[in-house]
Amino acid sequence: MTGPGMNPAAVELAARTRRHFLKESAVGLGGIALADLLAGATQGSELGAVDSINPLAVKPPMFPAKAKRVIYLHMSGAPPQHELFEWKPELVKHTMQPCPDELMKGVRFPFIKGHPKLLGTPYKFAQHGQSGAWISELLPKISAHADDLCFIHSMNTDQFNHAPAELFLYTGSPRNGGAAMGSWLTWGLGSESQDLPGFVVLVSGGTDPTGGKALWSTGFLPTVYQGVQCRTVGEPILYANNPKGMSRESRRRSLDALKTLNEYELAQYGDPETVSRISQYELAYRMQLAVPEVMDIAKEPKHVLEQYGAQPGQASFANNVLLARRLVEQGVRYVQLYDWGWDCHGTGAGDDIVNHLPNKCKQIDQAISGLLADLKQRDMLKDTLVVWGGEFGRTSMNEARGGSTFLGRDHHPSAFTIWMAGGGIKGGTVHGATDDLGYYITKDKVGIHDLQATILHLMGLDPHRLSYAYQGLNQRLIGPESSPRVIREILS
Repeated sequence: MTGPGMNPAAVELAARTRRHFLKESAVGLGGIALADLLAGATQGSELGAVDSINPLAVKPPMFPAKAKRVIYLHMSGAPPQHELFEWKPELVKHTMQPCPDELMKGVRFPFIKGHPKLLGTPYKFAQHGQSGAWISELLPKISAHADDLCFIHSMNTDQFNHAPAELFLYTGSPRNGGAAMGSWLTWGLGSESQDLPGFVVLVSGGTDPTGGKALWSTGFLPTVYQGVQCRTVGEPILYANNPKGMSRESRRRSLDALKTLNEYELAQYGDPETVSRISQYELAYRMQLAVPEVMDIAKEPKHVLEQYGAQPGQASFANNVLLARRLVEQGVRYVQLYDWGWDCHGTGAGDDIVNHLPNKCKQIDQAISGLLADLKQRDMLKDTLVVWGGEFGRTSMNEARGGSTFLGRDHHPSAFTIWMAGGGIKGGTVHGATDDLGYYITKDKVGIHDLQATILHLMGLDPHRLSYAYQGLNQRLIGPESSPRVIREILS
């Protein structure tokens, strides 16, 4: 407080804090922080060498890694495992018979009402490869790669609605605010590409996944590690180009001026988000040249386009899969594909397993087969982890919502199937099992945090030690408990 007769100098001195003193001293905390962040982190530019803070610089793993990069193929809406990879002859034998009472006790379904009937798949299955893996006739091209795949038939989750289940799968929490798996990996390991984002998202199927853009958010991690969504039609990344009338040289001068101001702010306040801001401006500048180049799949030879079923200039899952290979080949750490349209409830021909599902399978079969073959041919599959799956499974019963005569399945969190390939995975193997009706897990249950722990482990990161201090806790992708484990049985 001030009052008549008080010495102004004394008032100013009383108002000074330790922060003021340190900020004004020659070796203030801000200066120390800036010097540490700038040490050894220089980045050249077209107009000369410019010091730059680089949070995406490559960092060593915690231990030798078997995988260097990840391509995660997410079938948003949850594909029906019984039609694709879970062959259950007993279920086929009893199709359209009343569901056993023991499967109904204490169970709630999102949409099934009353006492449903069992639903066996209408599709033929056959064994493939030396492993003898059972795969549906709907995926003939993927079947040829059976000995590269490891099927996990015992996945389970505690979420039965799409958005929370997807959030749980990718951020470790069913609620908004968590950091995405791709963000954790780029924060922990950096990116081998300095001209492209370390974490790229590609979307097909006509819409974003149900979990929305929160699925590739950084949450509490610095925003520079957020997933960058790229498009296959139009500008690959919105708002990355220069405004009309601004040359690349003018943009460089503007960024240099902004960089000076941001470094001054960093020295004053030490806010880590200032580091992200500097890095994001510089990355966006470099991306203006690098992104159009890598996104132009028309430069691929004709036989490669045919191998994937890709068609330049269109928005498709096949184009995105080819882009994923091009991106990881250029050093991108984590590429996430979301393909919407796998929510097969059977309310009509547009979401059933007889009319709709075969079309979705055609859209992915050749592209994924092409990816696996292409990675092998380039000697990249051995250190590229490929993951395929949805956010939960589908029921062994027909949904018949509102008396619908179309065949479909309701949400089922208790058991579903994913597969993994490459990057330290033991191909030609099956992990876990379900009962004769494909309803409950009978062997080697695998939770969402176990899957996340395994992916981090393959990338050379200890899932129990990888943490970020936030709100008084050491936040982890796998959550606070000690129970999540690496699935070592599937590792090569």
